[in-house]
Amino acid sequence: MRKHTGDIPYKCKLCGYAFKTIGNLTDHMRIHTKERSFTCEVCDYACNESGNLTRHMRIHTEERPYKCEVCGYAFKTSCDLTIHMRIHTGERPYKCEVCDYACNKNGSLKKHMRIHTGERPYKCEVNDEALKQSCHFTDHMRIHTEERPFKCEACGEAFKQGGHLTDHIKKHTGERPYTCEVRGYACNNSGTLKTHMRTHTGERPYKCELCGYGCNRNGDLKTHMRIHRESCLKIIILCVNEYMFNKLNAITNTC
Repeated sequence: MRKHTGDIPYKCKLCGYAFKTIGNLTDHMRIHTKERSFTCEVCDYACNESGNLTRHMRIHTEERPYKCEVCGYAFKTSCDLTIHMRIHTGERPYKCEVCDYACNKNGSLKKHMRIHTGERPYKCEVNDEALKQSCHFTDHMRIHTEERPFKCEACGEAFKQGGHLTDHIKKHTGERPYTCEVRGYACNNSGTLKTHMRTHTGERPYKCELCGYGCNRNGDLKTHMRIHRESCLKIIILCVNEYMFNKLNAITNTC
């Protein structure tokens, strides 16, 4: 009857939160007591609710009881199925209050909001670089650890990012899914196609801060910067030589 009346008589004395059943209150109290009476027999995981343990066990059993009726994809939790269904319905209930962005997951909205707030919560302890997303942080840390967990089964070459392995595999298969609509050029990497398209659009996003030179590839800008470094080095050498010449002349004249 409490479903109809809205009555929630079981109240937590510590935080004031109220529940409809004594069982729900009992589960809630374990948050305050830190009690974790439900333990996994396979690993060290422990939790305060039987439902959480049931969901955890699916990691070991690979059970996926929640199936999408549209495409057949199966999930371990009902929450994951609910989120997945928004792909089919087009529902985007999470909306940005700053711009028109909308998405189907709360986590995606949180990541998006960092564009507006500038928040970078994932900070590297090695070089202090901060990143907006945990996946980018994981990729960044591999720069320091040199970990390459993504390995090609065909040739053994290993990569730091899964996307790099995906691109690499296409070299073996000969797959070139990215095609230029202007002249039919095809490649195995979206970044390569983006760079190629700049030959048609004339876009030059890489600019030299010293002379205004622009180019369509980051590598070309690095090559260009060597011109300035070499010029600066020549000027420094000339200045040092002139300084030493003047110094020697001054010493000679005093003698």
